[in-house]
Amino acid sequence: MRYTVIWLPRAEAALANLWLKAPDRQAVADASDRIDLALANDPETKGKPFGGKFLAREDAPLAVLYHVMPPDRMVRVLTVKRIT
Repeated sequence: MRYTVIWLPRAEAALANLWLKAPDRQAVADASDRIDLALANDPETKGKPFGGKFLAREDAPLAVLYHVMPPDRMVRVLTVKRIT
């Protein structure tokens, strides 16, 4: 099932900051694109449960925390961080 992936403003700002500081900007951009593509299709199966109603997904060098809203067919990316 296809979902719309929305990054909350604070997650977008964090991603931009990570990209600006990254020694490997292309890796950050590629991971972000892969996350978007993965979460657009069956997002409930693409992450690990985190804190009850959230899911976490890693795609090096990034990790995101997200929330799936099945009735609206939307995914909200709440936060992003750099992982090693």
